[in-house]
Amino acid sequence: MSAPSGVPVPSAPPSYAETTGINVSYPHPYPVPAPGQKPDEKGMNPPPYMGQPAPVNNPVTVQTVYVQQPVVFYDRPVQMCCPSCNQMIVTRLSYDSGALTWLSCGGLCLLGCIAGCCLIPFCIDALKDVDHTCPNCNALVGSYKRL
Repeated sequence: MSAPSGVPVPSAPPSYAETTGINVSYPHPYPVPAPGQKPDEKGMNPPPYMGQPAPVNNPVTVQTVYVQQPVVFYDRPVQMCCPSCNQMIVTRLSYDSGALTWLSCGGLCLLGCIAGCCLIPFCIDALKDVDHTCPNCNALVGSYKRL
């Protein structure tokens, strides 16, 4: 059967296997080594990227760094390592008059406690600043300011 224009008409449509590509051999997009061929033959490995430096086998050195947590000072003794003598210590406390002590004294004066009662904050350690010293070397290791 031929068409009037002279073009032959196909006899049957393609099969399901031909349209879906099952069991159809296509050329591979990359070279596949033949049996017995080594994979590193010419054309098997892509050329190295020219902008990338060649890997260098340098030994890796590891440095361990120990970070000491900062010590927070309050109005209680602290167990710590003294930065001056490097001994484990429990700090010794000393109390000094600070801003809260003087403000308390001034507030009592404004309330009318002029006859000496305004000096009571200087006798109360809970209103004073705290200095932490080392009992071994007497170095000042920290302080706690109330205000």
